[in-house]
Amino acid sequence: MYYYLIIALQIYCAYHVYTTKNKIYWYFVIFFLPAIGSIIYLITQVFSKNDIDKVQNEITDAINPTKKIKNLEHKVSFADTFQNRIDLADSYLDIKDYTKAIEHYTIALVKMHDNDLYGNSQLIKAYFEQNGYEDIIAVSEKMKQNPLFKKEEAYFLYGFALYKVGKIEKAEPIMRAADTRYSNYPQRLELSKFLIEIDKKEDAIELLKELKTEGETLTKESKRTHKKTFDLIEALYKDLMNTP
Repeated sequence: MYYYLIIALQIYCAYHVYTTKNKIYWYFVIFFLPAIGSIIYLITQVFSKNDIDKVQNEITDAINPTKKIKNLEHKVSFADTFQNRIDLADSYLDIKDYTKAIEHYTIALVKMHDNDLYGNSQLIKAYFEQNGYEDIIAVSEKMKQNPLFKKEEAYFLYGFALYKVGKIEKAEPIMRAADTRYSNYPQRLELSKFLIEIDKKEDAIELLKELKTEGETLTKESKRTHKKTFDLIEALYKDLMNTP
């Protein structure tokens, strides 16, 4: 298998030399130093410096997220634009510093784009992590006139917040809007729990059955991606079926 991968890589590199009319000595590098020569060619001739810098930056950000935040803070201090503020808030959200994320989303939205769909949706997610249900409702009431808001994950969180403050009748249709086949698995799991809580056990069972059926038809990659969610779906279904 390894041998064939090297051959395929050599063919690709040689084809690139031919089509780009690159220096002829690259053929000798590629074919006389099979694996190493091909890798050298890819790095120096195929991948641009921007590509390499991008990969390096992504690795650095993953290893040291505070460095990314410091860089974004510097960008904001230099140019306090809406996008720079949102990028900074997103980075705080990524490292679970929800207080800082809320602070920067709020500044960006108040100062520049009060009704921005992405910014407000992200703000709702940050409030959710702090159980800020009243704040979620306040932002969502402002955004619900935007038809695209109903397609956002934040719209489900709006329904969940209504449920948590006791507005069950208003919450139910909003949460049910997430029940779209072959998507929204975590939200639909939460919907099934909600249906159990409001004494709609049969609806919950039907939804869980539907989710189990969909889970069986997913690709291997999708099954790996959603394994935790479907394990919880299976456990909830078994528990529900064993409850009188």
